[in-house]
Amino acid sequence: MGGYTLIEHASLASRNTLRVDARARLLAEIRDASKLPELLEFLAIRNGCVLPLGEGSNVLFTGDFDGTVVVMATRGVQVESDGDSARIAVAAGERWDDFVRWTLGQGYAGLENLILIPGTVGAAPIQNIGAYGCEVAEFVESVEAWDTREQRVVILDHATCAFGYRDSLFKREPGRYIVTAVRFLLPRNRPLRTDYAGIDEQLARMGVDKPAPFHVAEAVVHLRTKKLPDPAVIGNAGSFFKNPIVDAALAEALKREHPELAAWPQADGRSKLSAAWLIEAAGFKGLREGDAGISNRHALVLVNHGNATGPQLWALAQKVMAGVRKKFGVQLEPEPVVIGS
Repeated sequence: MGGYTLIEHASLASRNTLRVDARARLLAEIRDASKLPELLEFLAIRNGCVLPLGEGSNVLFTGDFDGTVVVMATRGVQVESDGDSARIAVAAGERWDDFVRWTLGQGYAGLENLILIPGTVGAAPIQNIGAYGCEVAEFVESVEAWDTREQRVVILDHATCAFGYRDSLFKREPGRYIVTAVRFLLPRNRPLRTDYAGIDEQLARMGVDKPAPFHVAEAVVHLRTKKLPDPAVIGNAGSFFKNPIVDAALAEALKREHPELAAWPQADGRSKLSAAWLIEAAGFKGLREGDAGISNRHALVLVNHGNATGPQLWALAQKVMAGVRKKFGVQLEPEPVVIGS
């Protein structure tokens, strides 16, 4: 069919980075975003659930999906530049890391801290991906999407997207929007964020005293590859647990008892705590139960050592959350979307 393909009873094992063997009743791969309305009018799709899926780097399937998984395989980048900055419209199917590297090659700044994050451009605003002190929301001007409720293309400006910490309108209304493109506003010059999680120290090791964006990107690549397991080598979805945001009183009490606990003050007076520290201090780093495990390289990462099922991985994640809650009184939440639980 022109612009898309449909597969019945499709395996999703190669379409999620945790390598969970789940199936979808239908899998639709879209190469032309203008064909989405036609596809979604099929009776078998119209009356069922729809799940937009990028590279599956932010999802845990705990069972089969009795609906249609929609994968955007669209490509394209369009640039409107005024010299000092650029509006860049990017098709949802473009790979995120490829796009970040392209912006660096074009001399744009802003996304350097977000290099090497797996996934697609269309998935980036859904999760409001973030790393090393930066979030993609800072650079998103608008998101183009198909609104399945209103049956039309919508352009959602930055405010309407309602971005939060690993959160957005798209996560709060799952299945309603299928992102087709993202428009970014990127400058050529901006202050670099190097004061987070070892970037300054890595730049010093690199002998860089006047860093440019590409230097920061190189430092982040080094730090990520050193700390995080490669999904191509062992199944994982990157950081599985969010850093919890707690009331100042609880943060202060925990810091008095555990001075080494990292805590970052938030604008609303609360504090964000290091989930990695909490998990490791609760004794879960490196834990393995069957083929489900917590990485011995980074306590935030849930890993599939081979043939772990979705329910087995989710059970281990819940065990970690319960253990941290019991020891510290802090409730952890998963970053990925858990489908089927």
